Amino acid sequence: MLTVDKESFDEEVIRSEIPVLVDIWGPACVYCLELMPHVEELAKKYRDRVRFAKLNSAENRRLCITLRVLGLPAFLAFKDGVEVKRIAGHDITLADIETMTKELITEETDIMERMVTDGY
Repeated sequence: MLTVDKESFDEEVIRSEIPVLVDIWGPACVYCLELMPHVEELAKKYRDRVRFAKLNSAENRRLCITLRVLGLPAFLAFKDGVEVKRIAGHDITLADIETMTKELITEETDIMERMVTDGY
């Protein structure tokens, strides 16, 4: 799982050629810390199709403000440099995060299948 900050966010997330799921966490967020090892397992499971990145909110406050992150944990999904979905709050489950990941993959697969069907 990749660690990003204000300096690397654009390069690693916005300019990524594959979809990116950003885990925004904080060192004082107990639920964030409880989820993290499970999210790291998801990152391993989907590593070839979705890039997982984690962002420490305490060290990147301005970036979190720019991203309009109001609560932790927060998971933001990016595709082609654009945020396409987000979930946030202490009621997030691992199943929610995996569903979000699968949606990113499904969208990517659908686009590729349409290109093949349309002869691109």
